[in-house]
Amino acid sequence: MSGADWPQLAGRLVEGGHVLPVRIYYEDTDFSGFVYHASYLRFMERGRSDYLRLLGVEQGALFAEAAAEAPGFAFVVRSMTIDFLKPAKIDDMVEVRTAPKEVAGASITLHQRVSRGGETLVEAEVKVAFVAGGKPQRIPAALREAMGG
Repeated sequence: MSGADWPQLAGRLVEGGHVLPVRIYYEDTDFSGFVYHASYLRFMERGRSDYLRLLGVEQGALFAEAAAEAPGFAFVVRSMTIDFLKPAKIDDMVEVRTAPKEVAGASITLHQRVSRGGETLVEAEVKVAFVAGGKPQRIPAALREAMGG
């Protein structure tokens, strides 16, 4: 099954970005009962991945066009700044919001926020580079436009 078959699993596109709901499970927590810091990185990775997945689904042949322009393309994390503000715990429902902050030639900076009931728990700024064949490449125009650049 493709991501389009179960769109609720990939969250939803919203004005200015993407929202992914996440339930906190026991495996996400540490010995204190709170979410382990590295779990937030996984949640945010899912948010970024599903944001791109839905852009591709919503924009039809968007990723096919990007693949034709830059075969074997990928986005890789270049840098991340993260602030852990408040903890989440088992059975909490949190939302991962992903929004493009700056779209440049070969990179995009995303703002990500994990919140619970409108309260910000974790906030991050993530710079991802667009690469093809292991080298930085200019983000294809259609993909850049879909991300607001």
